[in-house]
Amino acid sequence: MLMSRLASGLVPYTPGEQPKGGKVIKLNTNENPYPPSPRAAAAIASFDTSRLRLYPDPTADALRAALADAEGVREENVFVGNGSDEVLSLAFAAFFDDASAPVLFPDVTYSFYKVFCALYRINFEEVRTDGGFAVRVNDYLCRETSGIVLANPNAPTGLSLPSGAFRALCAAYPDKVIIADEAYVDFSPLPSLAVLTAEYSNLLVVKTFSKSRSLAGGRCGYAIGDASLIRTLRTVKNCFNSYTVNALTAAAAREAVLDAEYFADCVGKIKATREKTAAALRGIGFRMTDSGANFLFAEYPGMSGEELQSELRARGIIVRRFDSPRIKDFLRITIGTEEDMDAFVRACAEITGQ
Repeated sequence: MLMSRLASGLVPYTPGEQPKGGKVIKLNTNENPYPPSPRAAAAIASFDTSRLRLYPDPTADALRAALADAEGVREENVFVGNGSDEVLSLAFAAFFDDASAPVLFPDVTYSFYKVFCALYRINFEEVRTDGGFAVRVNDYLCRETSGIVLANPNAPTGLSLPSGAFRALCAAYPDKVIIADEAYVDFSPLPSLAVLTAEYSNLLVVKTFSKSRSLAGGRCGYAIGDASLIRTLRTVKNCFNSYTVNALTAAAAREAVLDAEYFADCVGKIKATREKTAAALRGIGFRMTDSGANFLFAEYPGMSGEELQSELRARGIIVRRFDSPRIKDFLRITIGTEEDMDAFVRACAEITGQ
């Protein structure tokens, strides 16, 4: 047998399809439909490639300084990594273990959490969301746990919890780490929880450049938290790879952070297109959650999600579906450009006969 017992039992996360060749409308992986900031593009174009012979700054200090300023925290409160998935993975390794008390997260959420638990042999429990897929915070209180992980807004539902919910969790479990996965927070009507990290030393907020900053291909994510949490993350990171963020990505990401005007413009356009698309889909009979992300989570009564997804694919439109019993008839639809979403709505109307 040429693999460890651990590897033989793993079921990896399945990433969204990346079509190769052919013209499609790609609405399946929550990427940003607009290009990165012109400042980020300029940083890449002008990058001194002779620097690539050297290892990058292992702590990406220039990027961390820009993030600290943007988030209103100190540099010691910022950790950067190779995408938020890596940051989350390191956080699972750093703050949870195989103790008997489980890590808690919703039954309908980002499926990578279960993968991390399997990889690090962490005991976990999925807490059932309500009939509308909302997280009920009271279900997480007064129970044995090693920590809690909540995507906010949640994926794939797009639903958000107010800051008071996280205050309650942090206060109830002062000696446990509460992770807020804010991959989609920039599209939410609710503010980031980053400011709460100064008040609660057990709160870790994780963010990404893949969605609102249009740098999914650059692979950069970060965490904000108490300096003690950041030091622990850095210790674990340095046991895996000291240089997780390459020099080119760090330069582009820094400029993306500094270009606040372009960032606000892109986010504003996506939110407006989301609301327009949601209204159009409801007009032809779709039901959906109240998404605060850059996607919609919708079903069409009387038609299976598998059939609808197939009919859309036949028309050159790719969306994401999860084959889990509670949500198998829902589609997760990334918000594309206005033209993309108009074409998507027309296709839905044709398929449903509306």
